[in-house]
Amino acid sequence: MLKAYKYRMYPNAEQKEFFAKSFGCVRFIYNKMLADRIGLYESYKDDKDKLKLYKPRTYTSFKREFDFLNEVDNLALANAQLDLNAAYRKFFKEGAGFPKFKSKHKSKKTYKTNNQGGNIRVKGNQVKLPKIGFVKIKYHRPFNGLIKSCTVSQTPSGKYYISILVEVEEAERIPAKNKIGIDLGLSNFAITTNDDGRSEKYSNPKFHRKSEKQLIKAQKALSRKKAGSKNREKARLVLAKKHEKIANQRKDFLHKLSYRITHENQVIVIETLKTSNLLKNRKLSKSISDVSWHEFTRQLTYKSAWLGRTLIQADQWFASTQTCSVCEHKGEKLSLNIREWTCTNCQSTHDRDINASRNLLKLAN
Repeated sequence: MLKAYKYRMYPNAEQKEFFAKSFGCVRFIYNKMLADRIGLYESYKDDKDKLKLYKPRTYTSFKREFDFLNEVDNLALANAQLDLNAAYRKFFKEGAGFPKFKSKHKSKKTYKTNNQGGNIRVKGNQVKLPKIGFVKIKYHRPFNGLIKSCTVSQTPSGKYYISILVEVEEAERIPAKNKIGIDLGLSNFAITTNDDGRSEKYSNPKFHRKSEKQLIKAQKALSRKKAGSKNREKARLVLAKKHEKIANQRKDFLHKLSYRITHENQVIVIETLKTSNLLKNRKLSKSISDVSWHEFTRQLTYKSAWLGRTLIQADQWFASTQTCSVCEHKGEKLSLNIREWTCTNCQSTHDRDINASRNLLKLAN
């Protein structure tokens, strides 16, 4: 099983320059290879047989043409090619969008390299990386296992991080003891019911909503600054730090809640929500983006795998809300403003969200 450990890095001036070159070269080679593939297709799209004869250029052919590509880690360029291949595969087989060119200002600053012969290792509070040597990190979480690869990244606020992918032993599945059903919402982020019949509501923190006025003020300040000026860069940094704070608040909340649920329960049932479809609702799209249901589900998935828990995701068409948790009679679809309803069959009165979590809990049996 693969597990990632993320650490804050503190590179010196020379190392920062190397990282900047690496980010730029990875972006450059990705765009070059993408442009080459698009050019081949445009030239021979009417002759499919000829198109199959011409193979797109690899990153090594560009290294011979552009000498500056030799200054960075070779494996970082190789991974850029793999990323492009994966993007094409998702486009053709999974219906994802067509690969896009990476922008210098909008794309994430990141590159990935692999561990070969121990060229990536942690020693004390430093990590050794290919072509750059030892870089200072905040080694707050020790790990045991074989390092497979690592990803270096820089946030818009200027902070550096490294994510180290480690191969660890897979946890054994733990027999079902405590079970929990989780319904997700907007008024309350999560509503849970355990096998003791106890229900609990976790309020939605709405971090983006609470900081919206500050974001608007910072964005207006940025828009008034002259393009390319030092004051504009200062304003951009202020705005980036505000966005980063919101993201960190959200991650902290989600990690603490997912940690608690996965450590207290052996079987977890959660509803499946198609966020992409829900975002089409213009009245709720901002709130849905802020609540991060997808990230919460992702965290529950990998933490359950780490701890040997069983995670069950209900079918997206499972009628958890309008089905009576007492007699299992299925009523009509309820509008969002109806928070309580009475079953027409057994006359039981239900809290909309608690009833849904109880129905989800039944799937654990």
